Amino acid sequence: MGRTLFDRIWDAHVVTELSDDSSLVYVDRVFLHERTGSVALASLRQRGLPVRNPGHVFAAMDHIVDTLPGRGDSTLVPGGEAFIRAMRAETRNAGLRLYDLDDPAHGITHLVSAEQGITLPGLIVACPDSHTCTLGGLGAIGWGIGTSDCEHALATGTLRAAKPAQMRVRFDGHPAPGVTAKDMILHLIGKYSASGAAGHAVEFAGSAVASLEVEARLTLCNMAVEFSAFTGIVAPDTKTVEYLAGRPFVPDGDAWDACTRYWASLHTDDDARFERELVIDCRDIAPAITWGTSPEHAVPLTGKVPTLDSAPDPVARAQFASAMDYMGLAPGQALMGLPVDGAFIGSCTNARLSDLRAAAAVLDGRKVAPGVRAICTPGSRPVKLAAEAEGLERIFASAGFEWREPGCSLCFNAGGESFRAGDRVVTSTNRNFRGRQGQGVRSHLASPATVAASAIAGYIRGAGEDY
Repeated sequence: MGRTLFDRIWDAHVVTELSDDSSLVYVDRVFLHERTGSVALASLRQRGLPVRNPGHVFAAMDHIVDTLPGRGDSTLVPGGEAFIRAMRAETRNAGLRLYDLDDPAHGITHLVSAEQGITLPGLIVACPDSHTCTLGGLGAIGWGIGTSDCEHALATGTLRAAKPAQMRVRFDGHPAPGVTAKDMILHLIGKYSASGAAGHAVEFAGSAVASLEVEARLTLCNMAVEFSAFTGIVAPDTKTVEYLAGRPFVPDGDAWDACTRYWASLHTDDDARFERELVIDCRDIAPAITWGTSPEHAVPLTGKVPTLDSAPDPVARAQFASAMDYMGLAPGQALMGLPVDGAFIGSCTNARLSDLRAAAAVLDGRKVAPGVRAICTPGSRPVKLAAEAEGLERIFASAGFEWREPGCSLCFNAGGESFRAGDRVVTSTNRNFRGRQGQGVRSHLASPATVAASAIAGYIRGAGEDY
């Protein structure tokens, strides 16, 4: 029987099989952030355990720091400065590479890992952050772990786990103009639920995935965790090679040639078997938005809030009713035209240069509607500087968006900042849970272009409509 892409990477990393059907698996890279990383490092230090491979461990300040211009070391999180100071001290003590706030490559962990070439196809990369699956867009296994597992990975270079079941999701055909990777993943989760991939590693495949640029593949894999997947992954190809060429941690010379030959072997065989397979016809996908308090509450922009009797069972019916109550919506209500109070472009999902370009194309020559607070937070300093070099900052600022420093920002009320209670916000982030962007805030997930279009209109609308 043939082997899957996930098989090839996982099996190559098994150190030993354990008695309980789990494996001890080698971890190539560990990435830390200041919210939990200093805690894990301090615990090891207090136990007298060194970091096994300091050259394979990296860290960034992204979760707690605020993103206001001229921020320095400030944070609006009570006691947050202690985490920042501890991260500096612990990474220095352990001899780790820290992407601090003044570092030219600073940014959100998953962006730094990709942009600097720290993550390469065929590697296993672990981080105490659920969206580490983002890195599957490079053909790696991105493994989100807890703090205890993080300590184990730091001390031993390994993790213990049972190999997950596998699912392939094929996106076939050509998406309509204006349909993005964000719309593709929201369509998938909306159709098959937020638990649709529970217990599975998901390989995204098909002609539509092959046509995506690497940054869009990173977006697609980012929300695999919202599908309850162990991770998401896309097979590397020539686009992956072109993306990685010349990045700081990518080998060069003969080692580069050896890497590209190995990467070409990372694919799924034609006769490989998956425990489950889904096929999505991209003609069925439209620009999407969420109406409720879960990513599975996704519908086309032209869609409506579902009726209660459309829920599959009494439990779901009660969840629908509760979500509608929180969001201030009624069954059957149209989402297009719904007034908004805020707009946010940022996060590890949609804060790359291509995302900012897409939003700027909508914003150019237009103004944010009165009463709408609009914020753009580039995902990293390289993204921010590249956007400024292209004049995108001027477009955002002229339109009325706040232009921020890199960080997680308002993805999850990070840095102690939030929108106002009761605000309705269109956001390019990955989660629309209750209070995710502030107590009582009502968040609608969408692509950066839809966020920009809604900010201009002052209500939910699509980017392709005439103004």
